[in-house]
Amino acid sequence: MLAATAILMLDIAVVNTALPTLQADLDTDLHALKWVLDAYTLALASVVLTAGSLADRFGRRRLFLIGVIVFTLSSAAAAAAGSIEFLIAARAVQGLGAALMFAVSLALLSHAFRTPQERTTAFAAYGAAIGASFALGPFVGGLLTEALGWEWVFLINVPIGIAVLAITATKLVESSDPNPPKIDIPGQVTLVAGLFALVYGLLNAAEDGWGAGHVVAALAAAAGLLVAFVAIEATSRAPMVPLGMFRNRRFAGAQLAAMAISAGLFSTFIYIMIFLQQVKGYSPMEAGLVLVPGTMVNLFCAAATAKIATKVAPVVLISGGLGLAALGMVISALMISADMTWLELQLGFIVSMAGTGLFNPSVSAVALDVPERVAGLATGIHDTARQAGVAIGIAALGTLVSVTDIVGSLQDVMWAGAAIGGVGALASLYLFRPGTTGLVPVPQEA
Repeated sequence: MLAATAILMLDIAVVNTALPTLQADLDTDLHALKWVLDAYTLALASVVLTAGSLADRFGRRRLFLIGVIVFTLSSAAAAAAGSIEFLIAARAVQGLGAALMFAVSLALLSHAFRTPQERTTAFAAYGAAIGASFALGPFVGGLLTEALGWEWVFLINVPIGIAVLAITATKLVESSDPNPPKIDIPGQVTLVAGLFALVYGLLNAAEDGWGAGHVVAALAAAAGLLVAFVAIEATSRAPMVPLGMFRNRRFAGAQLAAMAISAGLFSTFIYIMIFLQQVKGYSPMEAGLVLVPGTMVNLFCAAATAKIATKVAPVVLISGGLGLAALGMVISALMISADMTWLELQLGFIVSMAGTGLFNPSVSAVALDVPERVAGLATGIHDTARQAGVAIGIAALGTLVSVTDIVGSLQDVMWAGAAIGGVGALASLYLFRPGTTGLVPVPQEA
């Protein structure tokens, strides 16, 4: 599970470092580069909920195997891309494979580790894998790009995928829901269309302005489709997202917090890499090395949550971690300049990554505090929140970016990311206030 999670998250992070080189080789622009990232995260976010339902019905191990195969083959296709259009298409297919894998990862861990203590340790390792992948990704991507070429940020997935396939086939135990829900096709269609329209509108607003006809039309369509999605889920006999689950404030708070840290912090990495390589003149590997100290802090903090979580309430680690991530971005926004040194960049990034290390294992544990028979569904909802946050965050923060003023743009991005993280931390405090229940109510039809 950790190996699979690592390559899923690395495929968001490693590509960041390779983007300037990829831009030159494929003769493209920043707008298309953002689609290289968002095609992956958008496909993942859009399908992971249905993937969770399919896994509950047909077997989580089976769906995981299919996902690994799709992900590995599409990684090879991405490496062979000769145009930006083909690469974006391959990344979208990668996202579909990733959705199948991601949708069942926590559910499979939950099935394998039964006691609260075992699960706390497993979730701590899972959170560390997520945080380390995001933080180590730029360095790994830079090393591969500089030494072997940008194609290898995708090719590296192939041998890892084969190893994951072998372990899955020989070690993982099958699990499923004995009474799985029906597949919610209307909900899936409106969710995919709504998220695509939203990201399309935001990405094009950065290029053409908010008043452009196609931007207004896309954002209006997004609003209508997402409202329709909620209406469908509220009235469906077998919704892909039982809205009753969100009556539990802890569960709702975990999803909101996951989306906030993804949109506020993780989506800034693409713009940090552009700043380091295009403004500071760092090579891909040098740019990745700048983020290594924060990586180590993240790993230490994530590992420490296994013990800390037994002594403090989850809200302390979730809201506190998100608050630290926001504080780190404030520090970065105040210090970023064209002549800043790599050491000056460390303070804000280390604070943010310390918060991330505390946050990830804790929010995952709360998100999976559900009956095992709907573990796949809960995992899907949680992963949708994370990946939708990254996709929407990249697109939304991109509206603040000007290619003629990268330094000022990065400052604005950091301020906006800090605001998102701060609001998420406060909302988590409110939703986790005393009196909330520990278990998510599960609708009868689920």
